[in-house]
Amino acid sequence: MTGLRAATAIVGIAEAVSPTGELDQRGLALEARMIREALADAGLGIGDVDGLCYGGNPSGMAEFLGIHPRFLDGTAVGGSSYELHVEHAAAAIAAGLCEVVVGVYAATPRSDRKRSSGNNGPRRFGPPPPGMEWEMPYGLRGPIGSYALSASRHMAEYGTTSEQLAQIAVDTRRWAALNPSARHRDLITIDDVVGSPMQASPLHLLDCCLVTDGAGAFVLTSAERAADLARPPVYVLGAASASDHGSSMTQMPDLTTTAGAVSGPAAFSTAGVTPPEVDLLMGYDSFTITALLHLEDLGFCAKGEGGEFAADGKLGPGGSLPMNTNGGGLSCTHPGQYGMFLIVEAVRQLRGEAGDRQLDGPEVAVAHGSGGVLSTMGTVVLGTEATR
Repeated sequence: MTGLRAATAIVGIAEAVSPTGELDQRGLALEARMIREALADAGLGIGDVDGLCYGGNPSGMAEFLGIHPRFLDGTAVGGSSYELHVEHAAAAIAAGLCEVVVGVYAATPRSDRKRSSGNNGPRRFGPPPPGMEWEMPYGLRGPIGSYALSASRHMAEYGTTSEQLAQIAVDTRRWAALNPSARHRDLITIDDVVGSPMQASPLHLLDCCLVTDGAGAFVLTSAERAADLARPPVYVLGAASASDHGSSMTQMPDLTTTAGAVSGPAAFSTAGVTPPEVDLLMGYDSFTITALLHLEDLGFCAKGEGGEFAADGKLGPGGSLPMNTNGGGLSCTHPGQYGMFLIVEAVRQLRGEAGDRQLDGPEVAVAHGSGGVLSTMGTVVLGTEATR
C-alpha cells in the first residue's frame, strides 16, 4: 500500500493514566472525555469528525456523541485493535471516504473490581471458544499460561533465560521511574524479577503486565489538513496487520514466531524505513516474552537472539533501542488492551512532549500491538517528516 505512506497524520492525542491505577470516570463518560481532549489537542471540534473507530459498538458511540460519521470501524481483536484502527482509518482517509477520524479506548478493570466487590452474585460463563478443549481440561491458566508456553518453547529452542526476560522488565521499570503517571516507579533488579512469585512457569509476577484503569484517544486526518492544525503532525508512514490463530495457543503455527513477522516487514516496506532507522519501539508488553518476540519478529535481531539482544540494557534509558518509554504495560498501565497507549506515547515522543523521559530528537517510531494470545499483530510506523 505505497499510497498510504504519509497521506495521513495523527494530529491529536489524549490519555488518562493514574499512578494509583484507578480513574474516577468510567464507560461512555470517560470515552467521550478522551475524544474531547484529543480533538482539543488537535484544535478541532466534534463537528469536524466524520469517522469513528471504536472496538465496541461504533454506531452507538456515534449516536452518543451526536455525530453522523461516513466511516465506521468496530474492529475488535484485543490489544492490537488500535493499531488496526490507525491502519484502516489511514486507508479510508487516503481513499477519500472521510477526513477526520477519531479512535478511542477506555477500560476500568481495577476500580470496577472494587465497585462490584461482594455484589457479583453467581458467575455464569458461556461455552469456551472453539479449540479450547485442547487447553482448558489440562488446567492451562489463561491468559498467562499461553504466554508461558511460548516462553518455555523459546527457552528450549534457543537457550533464552529467565534473567534475559527479566532485563526487559528492569529496563521498562527504568522508563517508568521517569513517568509521574506510571503505576510503579520504584526501580527493580533482575534478582527482584526472578525472585518474584512464579505465576506460570517460567513467568514470574514481575514478568506480567499490570491490571489498571486507563483510557486514550487519537485523531487522524489528511496530511494536507494536518499542516494547518494546532500540533505538529505525526505522519503515518506505514501500517500493516496479520493474524495466524485465534484464541487457542494450540493453533499457533510456531510458539516462538508471531504474525508480527508478516505485519512488521509489510509496514516497514510501505514506510520505506528499516529497523536500524527506528528511534523508538513501542512494543506491546503484556508479558516480557511478548516484548522479546517483537524484537525478533520485527527484525531488530534474528530469531532466537532476542534474549541476548535485550540482556545488555539497550532497551532502557540511554540504550540504543529505547522501548516502551512510558513504562509499558509492565509498569505504567494495562487496562486489558494496551495498544492505544503505544500510539499515544509514540506520538508524544515524536512531538517532543515526554518530559523527563524525552528522547533526543526522535524521527521514526513504531507502535506494534499484540491482540489475543499472540494472535493478531498490528504494526504502525510513524514519523515526523512526510519525506525522508
